[in-house]
Amino acid sequence: MIAAEQYELQGPSLHRFSMNRRQFFRYLGGGIAVTFVAGYALADEGVDVATTNDNSIHAWIHIGENNKITVYTGKVEVGQNIRTSLAQIVAEELSVPIESIEMVMGDTALTPYDMGTFGSRSIPYMGPQLRKAAASARELLRKMAARKLNVDLSQLKVSNGRVHTEKGKTSLTFSEIAKGEKLIEPIDESVAVKPQSEWRICGTSVPKVNAAGFVTGKHQYVSDMKLPDMMYGKVLRPPSFGATLNQVDLSRARAISGVVAVHDGNFVGVCAPDPITAERALTVVEAQWGEKPQPSHAEIFDYLVKNAKPPRGNDGGGDIAEGLTRAKVKTERTYYIDYIAHAPLEPRAALAKWEGDKVTVWTGTQRPFGVQEELSDAFRIPKENVRVIMPDTGSGYGGKHTGDAALEAARLAREAKRPVKVVWTREEEFTWAYFRPAGVIKVRAGADASGKLTAWEFHNYNSGGSAIQTQYDVDLKLIQFHPVDSPLRQGSYRGLAGTANIFARESAMDDLASDLGIDPLEFRMKNLSNERLRNVLSACAEAYGWSKRGKAKGQGHGIGCGIEKGGYVATMAEVFVNDDGRVTVKRAVTAFECGAIINPVHLENQVLGCVVQGLGGALYEWIDFRDGKILNPMFSRYRVPRFADMPQLDIVLVDRKDLPSAGAGEAPIYGIAPAIRNAIADAGGERLYTLPLLGKS
Repeated sequence: MIAAEQYELQGPSLHRFSMNRRQFFRYLGGGIAVTFVAGYALADEGVDVATTNDNSIHAWIHIGENNKITVYTGKVEVGQNIRTSLAQIVAEELSVPIESIEMVMGDTALTPYDMGTFGSRSIPYMGPQLRKAAASARELLRKMAARKLNVDLSQLKVSNGRVHTEKGKTSLTFSEIAKGEKLIEPIDESVAVKPQSEWRICGTSVPKVNAAGFVTGKHQYVSDMKLPDMMYGKVLRPPSFGATLNQVDLSRARAISGVVAVHDGNFVGVCAPDPITAERALTVVEAQWGEKPQPSHAEIFDYLVKNAKPPRGNDGGGDIAEGLTRAKVKTERTYYIDYIAHAPLEPRAALAKWEGDKVTVWTGTQRPFGVQEELSDAFRIPKENVRVIMPDTGSGYGGKHTGDAALEAARLAREAKRPVKVVWTREEEFTWAYFRPAGVIKVRAGADASGKLTAWEFHNYNSGGSAIQTQYDVDLKLIQFHPVDSPLRQGSYRGLAGTANIFARESAMDDLASDLGIDPLEFRMKNLSNERLRNVLSACAEAYGWSKRGKAKGQGHGIGCGIEKGGYVATMAEVFVNDDGRVTVKRAVTAFECGAIINPVHLENQVLGCVVQGLGGALYEWIDFRDGKILNPMFSRYRVPRFADMPQLDIVLVDRKDLPSAGAGEAPIYGIAPAIRNAIADAGGERLYTLPLLGKS
């Protein structure tokens, strides 16, 4: 069982990547290899790198003899266009066309160790490392060119893949400089990188790298891949969560021509030369399971509170009760957050191939090195014997941290002694992948007659601690996260618990403002000293026309805002509530700031995707379950936003070229749910305290 926010809360870990010099250069071929590593010693016969999750990012850049530049990173592409943004960063520092950059990503045999692609870490962590790496490579090329041209270093400039004298009369291409050279040089930590004011490639809307392959079908997802002599695998699933396998008979499956059947602990699977035969073999497996009682959806919220463990965190101090006595208005409410599914475009899939005691697995995962460790542990083989390759994958949203399909394919392939591909069905994805955690949030708060908060108490049960700290100014506060052992499998989701915590916080803020008779934007500004969030709120209000908003019958306007992982977001929504209570979201404006913008169009797409996904969690999405069984494991029963549900969406990007770039894959999701909820209340509807807002039909 995966605890909520497991990957956020785990402590630093030590990992090692080894490759001897001979292997390193044999792989690279000719040219200059520049290795940049934080905290390691270069031994005579190997590169041995010790890493931690905060300062372990290191990158390889290879300048090839064909003037192509290959960049290696353990980050992966799951639709967020990080392949393009990271390529822009390297191209900017090397002053080369982006077309000359080739990114090698998420291959445990070729790329340096990386914890994973999650937590909006790619731009703020990998971006600066690649920028320093590229800048160091640029300066190394200048030094080598100075020697070859026999000129003073100060006379040499770099542009368009060439090192040239100031007047451009003499020049060498990168490939001419690199020819025949095999050099390793550590990063220059003091190297000068280009200031944001001089960016020419970063800050522009470079088209998505490899875009044509995705729209023409040329790109091969794991589910498309084939190897010679490959078999197709299927896995026997338990009848309910927590069920244990008591007895199994595989004889009828093994009697089918070409079928291989595997029983390993609680794992039972089959593989066959074609998918139809594999499916038929699975249906004749006879298994007996032991099931145990499980709470249902109707019981889950009481269960979470009753089974809470000791709380984590005790932010703030002072006498909450005393602060509430000074309040003119108070709120004391409980908010309920349902489990929801990630519903990725591409369900889990993996293709595994064994060669002796070594295994290669192609799989869609946000953590290739984490999956490598899972496979190493499961088969008790050294990590060096496990290669995980992650092709660009059809979305993850925090839901593809684990190697479920990879382990299944590898188990079957080892027994079959042939490559095996496992592709989960949509029902399997909805049932056996982990969910965004359900949660119960209890809020008690008050504000005085002037509109200043006097006390703030906030308890989150199970859903997690991300974005749990209030951005508002209040001296008397108590904020705690209460972990729970969830009856359903749960884990990371886009924005983690921020969607729940900000929904509850922004709903409580609106209720206080309404009870005081203060404009909700004014109320927030009275209690907010954070300049960046204030600026985002102002930008959103201007684009929305907050000061000129209408008030027709059934019309309402709402706000939601938050901060997380260097992202600042504000959303305003307009809704109409009909006489019969039906809600229509007509319009939404989201303003977002994450420092200096690398690629405006791709950032806009990220924000738009967050808002659309957040719309689903706000209005419709929930997991129904009883007796350990998922009751709505398909899109016909699990509603996500449809074209007819889409309001007019406007995105405002606040570009802060004076600030470092941060990630944008999570924080923009936070504003839409509370903005809609608060707009419904403003329209004269109910004050709602449950996600999804529109009930469970």
